Amino acid sequence: MAERLLIVDDDTRLSAMVSDYLTAAGFAVDGRHTGADGLAAAERGAYDALILDVMLPDIDGFEVCRLLRARSDVPVLMLTARGDDTDRIVGLEIGADDYLPKPFNPRELLARIRAILRRRGGGTRDETEPMRFGRLEIDRGSRMVRIDGEERPLTSHQFDLLVALAENAGRVLNRERLMDLVKGEELEAFDRSIDVHISRIRAGIEDDPKHPRRILTVRSAGYVFAKRQDE
Repeated sequence: MAERLLIVDDDTRLSAMVSDYLTAAGFAVDGRHTGADGLAAAERGAYDALILDVMLPDIDGFEVCRLLRARSDVPVLMLTARGDDTDRIVGLEIGADDYLPKPFNPRELLARIRAILRRRGGGTRDETEPMRFGRLEIDRGSRMVRIDGEERPLTSHQFDLLVALAENAGRVLNRERLMDLVKGEELEAFDRSIDVHISRIRAGIEDDPKHPRRILTVRSAGYVFAKRQDE
């Protein structure tokens, strides 16, 4: 199930753009545009994290965060048009988990949200436990891939790409989503070579790379890791 985010920001245009970006990244996103509505929604809904603007038309974000913290430990990332260190310190002191000044890069916001969810236990995967899909084993601890117990060497980028696909088995991932999931350097260069990496992963793990059964291409959409357990 997709993790749920609540955006509380009176800038409706920015909220819509951020919501679209985070939805494309796999989150379920709701929006509110006043402090009172945001607080009520946060208290009613089972959200995994809250993106909260400081400058709201009724109750400011600091007060929303303070009131929310009295009854909930939902992770909060605060946004503000002011880059003042005092605002950042106040926000963190009243219980915010992170702070991002406007204007911001949506990819930085996404990275910070994911970091908050990891720190606060948003993920449930045990990364020390190898993932097994039939004959395929992906060991994130040792960073090894095996078919029937035989190691299949992959580069670091290819391993990370395979893990990203496997952890989202059954879900179609486009290039932008894969770039968000695969942490590393030279992302633009990596984006241009995703197809090459996929081909080489297939050569390592598929019985017939030209007719793959594990990593499938979805035309005009991206790639999907098939959940088959019997091969």
